[in-house]
Amino acid sequence: MESPFKGKTGLRRVWNAFHYSLDGLRAAYRHEDAFRQEMLLALLMIPLAVWLGEGALERALMIGSVLLVLIVELLNSAIEATVDRISLERHRLAKRAKDIGSAAVLIALINVAVVWGLVLFD
Repeated sequence: MESPFKGKTGLRRVWNAFHYSLDGLRAAYRHEDAFRQEMLLALLMIPLAVWLGEGALERALMIGSVLLVLIVELLNSAIEATVDRISLERHRLAKRAKDIGSAAVLIALINVAVVWGLVLFD
């Protein structure tokens, strides 16, 4: 059975999607400690990138790497919530899904360090 929201088209669909996205950001901020911490870092690092970057390309790389962490954390949180919704019992596949999501966040954070290191110290 398909979602009843799938029938919306045009500007109404865009408007609804925008509000669902805001709901998702609010939920992540309210319920996910890691997202709050990474959001705080983003609020510090993005202005720093604008100040330290020497040109649009450097600024874009630095800001993009920070935003990528937030994106990956949102996806990781969605995976964790879905796994928890299915079952709270310990299961090796649930652990694997959560660990893989966590690994994706780690790689995104390493990417920030590499990008910022290359831009600032190259």
